[in-house]
Amino acid sequence: MIFRNVEMFFLVPLVILFFFFYGIIQKSRKAGLKFSYGELFSEVRKSFRARLSSRLFYLRTIALIFMIFALARPQSPIEETEIISEGIDIVLCVDVSTSMLAEDFTINNYRYNRLYVVKEVVKDFIDARHADRIGMIVFAGRAYTVCPLTLDYDWLSENLERVTIGMIEDGTAIGSGISASLNRLKDTEAKGKVIILLTDGRNNAGKISPLTAAEVSKALGVKIYTIGAGTEGMAPYPFKDPYGRTSYKPVRIDIDENTLKEIADITGGKYFRATDTESLRAIYKEINKLETIPMKEKGYMEYKELFPFFLIPGILILLFEILLSETWLRRLP
Repeated sequence: MIFRNVEMFFLVPLVILFFFFYGIIQKSRKAGLKFSYGELFSEVRKSFRARLSSRLFYLRTIALIFMIFALARPQSPIEETEIISEGIDIVLCVDVSTSMLAEDFTINNYRYNRLYVVKEVVKDFIDARHADRIGMIVFAGRAYTVCPLTLDYDWLSENLERVTIGMIEDGTAIGSGISASLNRLKDTEAKGKVIILLTDGRNNAGKISPLTAAEVSKALGVKIYTIGAGTEGMAPYPFKDPYGRTSYKPVRIDIDENTLKEIADITGGKYFRATDTESLRAIYKEINKLETIPMKEKGYMEYKELFPFFLIPGILILLFEILLSETWLRRLP
């Protein structure tokens, strides 16, 4: 048996002290009837009923102690259950080059740029995980750590909100993004290590080849899922005119699908192509299902509440005390 609210036991000595002094006060009370000559009653002994009446407050003390035990929530474990946790370290590696400004994705029939939609989908992915450490790397001309591996998903989401295009010099350094992600994963002890790399272009910056980074990832036991984001063909891209007004021109943004497929193949991952918002959501959902490594832990998680075994006797004793004080052991004022 365990007690969930043990702090309630501090009330027990207070109740005992209260009724202790209450008993002293009761004994020192003056008689309700006064006689001019007390020797007439000097030989009269207290009856059993009178002695019991003066000790009736003990029943109330016991009743209150039983109720305090009930408030302490006694419990007994009744079933051994298994707790399943994921135990995976995941780094979200996202392209933030200017090509991500292309507005070929929609949400509720409204057009948004690629990065905005990716952030919305990534939020849902984060919310779907429970016991995994997740970090975030963004890259353009170089890589930048947005958030190290953490279980604080609220903090991760706050950092995600601050990700913008233009926060890093422009370019597409895919190899640098993978390398920075590996630096976050190489010393962890998780059973599963995953990088989810999203880009909409070709590697054109950085000193590290994407395929070289993929070989290092394989050696470290890190799986890479690659996502090519963007419509096939022309995509509307925003431009500013001399007056600051935004206009759109169709622009072709090529994705190096062959390299992304090879990265995934080398590391044991998988390549996906997202051409719209729904396909992007489906990709992250599929990765969410694929990357689950259960770890079973046993523990007593279900308990039987035992407070009725204390509450009911306490109430019955209290009612019995009230019944006696109002009937057979009723005292005159």
